[in-house]
Amino acid sequence: MDNHTSAGQCLRDAIAAEQPLQMVGVINAYCALLAQHAGFKALYLSGAGVANASYGLPDLGLTNIDNVLIDIHRISAASDLPLLVDADTGFGDPAGTAERFIAAGAAGMHIEDQIEQKRCGHRPNKHLVSTEEMCDRIRAAASARNNSDFAIMARTDAFAAEGIDAALERIHRYIEAGAEMVFPEALTELEQYQQITANIDVPVLANITEFGQTQLFSVDELASARVAIALYPLTAFRSMSAAAEQAYTSLRQQGTQKSLLDTMQTREQLYQHLDYYRYEQKIDEVLDDDDK
Repeated sequence: MDNHTSAGQCLRDAIAAEQPLQMVGVINAYCALLAQHAGFKALYLSGAGVANASYGLPDLGLTNIDNVLIDIHRISAASDLPLLVDADTGFGDPAGTAERFIAAGAAGMHIEDQIEQKRCGHRPNKHLVSTEEMCDRIRAAASARNNSDFAIMARTDAFAAEGIDAALERIHRYIEAGAEMVFPEALTELEQYQQITANIDVPVLANITEFGQTQLFSVDELASARVAIALYPLTAFRSMSAAAEQAYTSLRQQGTQKSLLDTMQTREQLYQHLDYYRYEQKIDEVLDDDDK
């Protein structure tokens, strides 16, 4: 991202350049650096990632906008990749949420049509607000943008509760209300994505999350359905968590980490990702100047 291109425009450019755009979830600033160095062109901060990783809580609406903003600030300061952020149901103030996300450095947000006491999109017993109430959320978020490039994405959980036709009807209304991208949650078949993309002209996101309702479609399969964004919200977090659990267990049982060394990122690899030596050189230069 250069100094003259907004974060929102960078997100749009990434979507246009890579079909579908592979967007990966990051739970902290260092993960953002790892994703950027791996070649990804856009990042994602999930509400579950904030709740689970930063606060050790389930994703049941227990965290607030201030919790999310902390992670947005840290991630956007570490990486210049555009960051799409999960805004849940808007935290009771979609307009204020959009304003604060923009100020924190986010490229866009998605807002959903569940009630305030929301559930994970791949869990049962989700309850939706009316289509008009969701449209009010979208209109409020869109009208509050002080940067027209900030992306407003509408997520709908209607498929599980109301079926594909009702989900499509809601999607059309959400686009009319100002949504520039859509996120149909918990679809189960590739044909369902094809049905949606055939009926609308805005980018569609597929949430390719593990252990949920959606199959782990490949980028080629998603491209065939004209999906614009392939989202992997917690893939790295789940992998990291399994590795950490194994490391803690092994260290506790064996009394040494020797058997774990081959599975670790080395100190040198860490330094390369952090650009450690450049920072160290700057400190040495300051110390040399002080000695003169």
